[in-house]
Amino acid sequence: MDFKDFAAKMKEKKGQSADIPAEMPYDFAEAYRLRAKMMGVLLCDARTSAARTVEDCARLLHVSVEQIQGWEFGDDSPSLPQLELLAYYLDVPVSHFWGIQTATITRAGGEAIQPEYISLRNRMIGALLHQARDEMKLDLAQVSEQAGIAPNILESYELGDVPPPMPVLLTLADIYRKSVPYFLETSGQIGELLMMREAWKHFMSLPEDVRAFAANPLNVGFIHIAVLLSQMPADRLRQVGASILDITM
Repeated sequence: MDFKDFAAKMKEKKGQSADIPAEMPYDFAEAYRLRAKMMGVLLCDARTSAARTVEDCARLLHVSVEQIQGWEFGDDSPSLPQLELLAYYLDVPVSHFWGIQTATITRAGGEAIQPEYISLRNRMIGALLHQARDEMKLDLAQVSEQAGIAPNILESYELGDVPPPMPVLLTLADIYRKSVPYFLETSGQIGELLMMREAWKHFMSLPEDVRAFAANPLNVGFIHIAVLLSQMPADRLRQVGASILDITM
Protein backbone atom coordinates (compact mmCIF):
# COMPACT_ATOMS: atom_id res chain seq x y z
CA MET A 1 0.00 0.00 0.00
CA ASP A 2 1.55 3.34 -1.05
CA PHE A 3 1.04 6.87 0.25
CA LYS A 4 -1.97 7.56 -1.99
CA ASP A 5 -3.66 4.39 -0.77
CA PHE A 6 -3.23 5.53 2.83
CA ALA A 7 -4.67 8.96 2.06
CA ALA A 8 -7.62 7.44 0.20
CA LYS A 9 -8.32 5.06 3.05
CA MET A 10 -8.26 7.88 5.58
CA LYS A 11 -10.74 9.86 3.46
CA GLU A 12 -12.92 6.79 3.10
CA LYS A 13 -13.00 6.25 6.85
CA LYS A 14 -13.81 9.92 7.37
CA GLY A 15 -16.69 9.72 4.89
CA GLN A 16 -18.08 6.67 6.59
CA SER A 17 -17.95 8.21 10.05
CA ALA A 18 -21.43 9.72 9.61
CA ASP A 19 -22.89 6.22 9.15
CA ILE A 20 -21.30 4.84 12.30
CA PRO A 21 -23.79 4.51 15.15
CA ALA A 22 -23.19 6.98 17.96
CA GLU A 23 -22.57 4.22 20.46
CA MET A 24 -19.84 2.62 18.33
CA PRO A 25 -16.42 3.69 19.71
CA TYR A 26 -13.90 5.37 17.44
CA ASP A 27 -11.08 3.01 16.46
CA PHE A 28 -8.12 4.96 17.82
CA ALA A 29 -5.73 2.06 17.31
CA GLU A 30 -6.50 1.90 13.59
CA ALA A 31 -6.17 5.69 13.25
CA TYR A 32 -2.77 5.65 14.98
CA ARG A 33 -1.66 2.73 12.82
CA LEU A 34 -2.59 4.53 9.60
CA ARG A 35 -0.89 7.73 10.72
CA ALA A 36 2.26 5.80 11.56
CA LYS A 37 2.16 4.14 8.14
CA MET A 38 1.77 7.52 6.40
CA MET A 39 4.61 9.02 8.41
CA GLY A 40 6.77 6.02 7.54
CA VAL A 41 6.14 6.57 3.83
CA LEU A 42 7.10 10.25 4.14
CA LEU A 43 10.20 9.40 6.18
CA CYS A 44 11.38 6.78 3.68
CA ASP A 45 10.66 9.16 0.80
CA ALA A 46 12.62 12.03 2.39
CA ARG A 47 15.56 9.74 3.13
CA THR A 48 15.77 8.30 -0.38
CA SER A 49 15.24 11.72 -1.95
CA ALA A 50 18.17 13.05 0.10
CA ALA A 51 20.30 10.05 -0.98
CA ARG A 52 20.77 8.91 2.63
CA THR A 53 20.84 5.31 3.80
CA VAL A 54 19.06 3.71 6.71
CA GLU A 55 22.48 3.27 8.29
CA ASP A 56 23.18 7.02 7.93
CA CYS A 57 20.00 7.90 9.82
CA ALA A 58 20.66 5.28 12.48
CA ARG A 59 24.14 6.70 13.13
CA LEU A 60 22.72 10.23 13.31
CA LEU A 61 20.19 9.33 16.00
CA HIS A 62 22.25 6.63 17.75
CA VAL A 63 19.53 4.05 17.23
CA SER A 64 19.54 0.67 15.53
CA VAL A 65 19.02 0.16 11.81
CA GLU A 66 16.05 -2.01 12.71
CA GLN A 67 14.43 0.91 14.53
CA ILE A 68 14.73 3.19 11.50
CA GLN A 69 13.28 0.44 9.33
CA GLY A 70 10.44 0.00 11.82
CA TRP A 71 9.64 3.70 11.54
CA GLU A 72 9.60 3.53 7.76
CA PHE A 73 7.36 0.45 7.81
CA GLY A 74 5.04 2.23 10.23
CA ASP A 75 5.50 -0.36 12.97
CA ASP A 76 6.68 2.40 15.32
CA SER A 77 7.17 6.17 15.16
CA PRO A 78 9.98 8.57 16.14
CA SER A 79 9.64 11.35 18.69
CA LEU A 80 9.48 15.01 17.71
CA PRO A 81 13.14 15.71 18.66
CA GLN A 82 14.18 12.76 16.53
CA LEU A 83 12.07 14.08 13.65
CA GLU A 84 13.66 17.52 14.04
CA LEU A 85 17.13 16.03 13.65
CA LEU A 86 15.99 13.97 10.68
CA ALA A 87 14.40 17.03 9.06
CA TYR A 88 17.67 18.93 9.43
CA TYR A 89 19.71 15.99 8.15
CA LEU A 90 17.41 15.19 5.21
CA ASP A 91 16.92 18.86 4.26
CA VAL A 92 13.14 18.99 4.60
CA PRO A 93 10.90 21.06 6.90
CA VAL A 94 9.88 19.10 9.98
CA SER A 95 6.22 19.58 8.98
CA HIS A 96 6.98 17.38 5.97
CA PHE A 97 6.54 14.34 8.18
CA TRP A 98 2.91 15.08 8.94
CA GLY A 99 2.08 16.61 5.55
CA ILE A 100 0.63 15.10 2.41
CA GLN A 101 3.32 15.86 -0.17
CA THR A 102 6.35 13.69 -0.72
CA ALA A 103 9.87 15.04 -1.12
CA THR A 104 10.15 13.10 -4.37
CA ILE A 105 7.41 15.27 -5.82
CA THR A 106 9.00 18.54 -4.73
CA ARG A 107 12.48 17.43 -5.84
CA ALA A 108 11.31 15.65 -8.98
CA GLY A 109 14.01 15.41 -11.60
CA GLY A 110 16.72 16.74 -9.31
CA GLU A 111 19.23 14.07 -10.20
CA ALA A 112 18.33 14.21 -13.88
CA ILE A 113 19.02 17.94 -14.18
CA GLN A 114 22.38 17.92 -12.37
CA PRO A 115 24.57 17.39 -15.49
CA GLU A 116 22.63 20.07 -17.37
CA TYR A 117 22.90 22.45 -14.43
CA ILE A 118 26.68 21.98 -14.14
CA SER A 119 27.15 22.44 -17.89
CA LEU A 120 25.05 25.61 -17.90
CA ARG A 121 26.83 27.03 -14.86
CA ASN A 122 30.23 26.35 -16.44
CA ARG A 123 29.18 28.39 -19.48
CA MET A 124 27.84 31.18 -17.29
CA ILE A 125 31.06 31.33 -15.26
CA GLY A 126 33.04 31.34 -18.51
CA ALA A 127 31.01 34.30 -19.77
CA LEU A 128 31.60 36.14 -16.49
CA LEU A 129 35.34 35.47 -16.75
CA HIS A 130 35.38 36.87 -20.28
CA GLN A 131 33.38 39.92 -19.19
CA ALA A 132 35.65 40.56 -16.21
CA ARG A 133 38.75 40.32 -18.42
CA ASP A 134 37.24 42.77 -20.90
CA GLU A 135 36.47 45.21 -18.10
CA MET A 136 40.12 45.10 -17.07
CA LYS A 137 41.17 45.53 -20.73
CA LEU A 138 43.46 42.52 -20.56
CA ASP A 139 44.17 40.02 -23.31
CA LEU A 140 44.67 36.30 -22.74
CA ALA A 141 48.44 36.61 -22.97
CA GLN A 142 48.55 39.19 -20.18
CA VAL A 143 46.33 37.07 -17.93
CA SER A 144 48.43 34.02 -18.77
CA GLU A 145 51.52 35.81 -17.53
CA GLN A 146 49.88 36.82 -14.25
CA ALA A 147 48.13 33.49 -13.58
CA GLY A 148 50.72 31.09 -14.97
CA ILE A 149 48.06 29.40 -17.13
CA ALA A 150 48.36 28.84 -20.87
CA PRO A 151 46.19 31.15 -23.03
CA ASN A 152 44.41 28.23 -24.68
CA ILE A 153 43.40 26.89 -21.25
CA LEU A 154 42.13 30.32 -20.24
CA GLU A 155 40.11 30.44 -23.44
CA SER A 156 38.58 27.02 -22.70
CA TYR A 157 37.50 28.36 -19.31
CA GLU A 158 35.83 31.36 -20.93
CA LEU A 159 34.03 29.17 -23.47
CA GLY A 160 32.74 26.93 -20.70
CA ASP A 161 34.38 23.88 -22.24
CA VAL A 162 36.51 23.25 -19.15
CA PRO A 163 35.52 24.28 -15.60
CA PRO A 164 38.27 26.23 -13.81
CA PRO A 165 39.34 24.51 -10.57
CA MET A 166 38.41 26.59 -7.54
CA PRO A 167 42.00 27.69 -6.73
CA VAL A 168 42.35 28.88 -10.34
CA LEU A 169 39.01 30.71 -10.20
CA LEU A 170 40.13 32.47 -6.99
CA THR A 171 43.36 33.55 -8.69
CA LEU A 172 41.51 34.87 -11.73
CA ALA A 173 39.04 36.66 -9.46
CA ASP A 174 41.97 38.45 -7.80
CA ILE A 175 43.42 39.42 -11.18
CA TYR A 176 40.06 40.78 -12.34
CA ARG A 177 39.40 42.42 -8.96
CA LYS A 178 36.21 40.46 -8.45
CA SER A 179 34.94 38.74 -5.32
CA VAL A 180 33.81 35.13 -5.37
CA PRO A 181 30.09 36.08 -5.06
CA TYR A 182 30.45 37.66 -8.52
CA PHE A 183 30.55 34.13 -9.93
CA LEU A 184 27.94 32.56 -7.66
CA GLU A 185 24.51 31.42 -8.77
CA THR A 186 21.93 33.93 -7.53
CA SER A 187 18.70 32.78 -9.21
CA GLY A 188 16.61 29.64 -9.24
CA GLN A 189 16.07 27.25 -6.36
CA ILE A 190 19.75 26.48 -5.81
CA GLY A 191 20.82 30.11 -6.00
CA GLU A 192 18.09 31.24 -3.61
CA LEU A 193 18.99 28.52 -1.12
CA LEU A 194 22.69 29.43 -1.25
CA MET A 195 21.90 33.12 -0.76
CA MET A 196 19.61 32.29 2.15
CA ARG A 197 22.35 30.24 3.81
CA GLU A 198 24.86 33.06 3.32
CA ALA A 199 22.38 35.55 4.77
CA TRP A 200 21.80 33.28 7.76
CA LYS A 201 25.56 32.98 8.30
CA HIS A 202 25.89 36.78 8.40
CA PHE A 203 22.84 37.10 10.65
CA MET A 204 24.29 34.64 13.16
CA SER A 205 27.54 36.61 13.24
CA LEU A 206 25.70 39.68 14.59
CA PRO A 207 25.78 40.45 18.32
CA GLU A 208 23.12 38.55 20.26
CA ASP A 209 21.15 41.68 21.20
CA VAL A 210 21.01 42.81 17.55
CA ARG A 211 19.77 39.36 16.46
CA ALA A 212 17.12 39.41 19.16
CA PHE A 213 15.97 42.87 18.05
CA ALA A 214 15.80 41.88 14.38
CA ALA A 215 13.99 38.63 15.14
CA ASN A 216 11.23 40.38 17.11
CA PRO A 217 8.24 40.95 14.77
CA LEU A 218 7.33 44.06 16.79
CA ASN A 219 10.52 45.73 15.55
CA VAL A 220 9.85 45.31 11.82
CA GLY A 221 8.84 48.98 11.55
CA PHE A 222 12.17 50.11 12.96
CA ILE A 223 14.01 47.86 10.51
CA HIS A 224 12.05 49.35 7.59
CA ILE A 225 13.03 52.82 8.78
CA ALA A 226 16.67 51.76 8.94
CA VAL A 227 16.46 50.41 5.38
CA LEU A 228 14.97 53.70 4.15
CA LEU A 229 17.66 55.71 5.93
CA SER A 230 20.40 53.55 4.40
CA GLN A 231 19.04 54.35 0.93
CA MET A 232 18.95 58.11 1.41
CA PRO A 233 21.59 60.38 -0.15
CA ALA A 234 24.10 61.69 2.37
CA ASP A 235 22.84 65.29 2.25
CA ARG A 236 19.24 64.23 2.81
CA LEU A 237 20.32 61.99 5.68
CA ARG A 238 22.11 64.93 7.30
CA GLN A 239 18.90 66.98 7.04
CA VAL A 240 16.92 64.23 8.74
CA GLY A 241 19.53 64.01 11.50
CA ALA A 242 19.39 67.76 12.02
CA SER A 243 15.59 67.64 12.22
CA ILE A 244 15.70 64.87 14.81
CA LEU A 245 18.27 66.87 16.81
CA ASP A 246 15.95 69.94 16.73
CA ILE A 247 13.07 67.83 18.05
CA THR A 248 15.06 66.42 20.95
CA MET A 249 16.54 69.75 22.03
